[in-house]
Amino acid sequence: MSSSSSPSSQWRVPMGTRDTHEPHRVATPLELLFDLCFVVAIALVAQLLHHAVADGDAPHGIIAYLTVFFSIWWAWMNFTWFASAYDTDDIAYRLTTLVQIAGVLVLAAGVTDAFHGHFGTVTVGYVIMRAALVTQWLRAAAGDAAGRRTAVRMAAGVSACLVGWSLILLTHGTTHLVLFFVMVAAELAVPPWAERDYHTPWHPHHIAERYGLLYIIVLGEIVLSTTVAVQAGFVQDRLWWVAASGLVIVFAFWWLYFDQPAHERLFDQRHAFIWGYGHYVVFASAAAIGAGIAVIVERPDLSGAPVTIPVAVLLAALWVLHLRPRGWLEPVAAALVLAATFVGPSLVVTAAVLAVLVAARLVLRRAGGAVSARARRP
Repeated sequence: MSSSSSPSSQWRVPMGTRDTHEPHRVATPLELLFDLCFVVAIALVAQLLHHAVADGDAPHGIIAYLTVFFSIWWAWMNFTWFASAYDTDDIAYRLTTLVQIAGVLVLAAGVTDAFHGHFGTVTVGYVIMRAALVTQWLRAAAGDAAGRRTAVRMAAGVSACLVGWSLILLTHGTTHLVLFFVMVAAELAVPPWAERDYHTPWHPHHIAERYGLLYIIVLGEIVLSTTVAVQAGFVQDRLWWVAASGLVIVFAFWWLYFDQPAHERLFDQRHAFIWGYGHYVVFASAAAIGAGIAVIVERPDLSGAPVTIPVAVLLAALWVLHLRPRGWLEPVAAALVLAATFVGPSLVVTAAVLAVLVAARLVLRRAGGAVSARARRP
């Protein structure tokens, strides 16, 4: 498309829905820039989890990590699904998205304070992102007659949650934590409530690609920790096993995630909600593995639990969201990884289990293909 006819050359075009069967629908450069800004926030929260566990404050660190990670993931997810349905790529859309990106950077700046119970800056960043999203939904309501009611509900629901998040800043301690989970439930309830009459027309292949890109970003936390282990290996020979195990873990989880076409899991709205929401566990546990490897690099004397637990959780999540009903290999592997917590060196055992899991999947696929080929013969 030439620049003169491209929507990006116009200030504002009607925000109708995108074709859900549009061929070759891929992530846009603006979406990639959006994801890049989330790298900062994810890296910071993973680093804070690493230090909390290494310093012996794991319970607080895990709770803080999960709560802060939710705000990061939820803001990313809401933009992703909206863009899949309504991305016009005109000037108004681009500018509104850049405002959302600015909110991401403010949120990232407040991650450290939020990890220690001070949510002011994170909330400001979150409000900036969500307020910009409200304007996008109102614009969709004006341009999409069929989806107007859904778009207005989304705008109203997001706005109500913004008020709620602002009010809980006035609370502290246990009350604040309880109200946080109340607000999480409210946020999660908005999309199903808004879309009960009309479903937002997202593009399955586009959504699958967007989630895959963020998954690669969170796997980057494992790569970063493995790189640190490689650097330390030149000083401490014993850390070479950490580096090698980290590489096997990241390769295995890349293979497992992309082994099956994700868009095939998005065949209706119910499964899309389960798949989309379930990725909070996928992303949070993958980033936590990177933090866990960093803990082992810093404190090789500690148990392997900082790695084995998130690895087992990620295996279970991938089995439920991506690989089921294709056997019980993942649950068995998750159980073996958890058992490795009490067997040293647990990181090596974990890497070995994942390597065998990938190999077993390849063998079973080849065997299944051979059976299918024989069945097709006359």
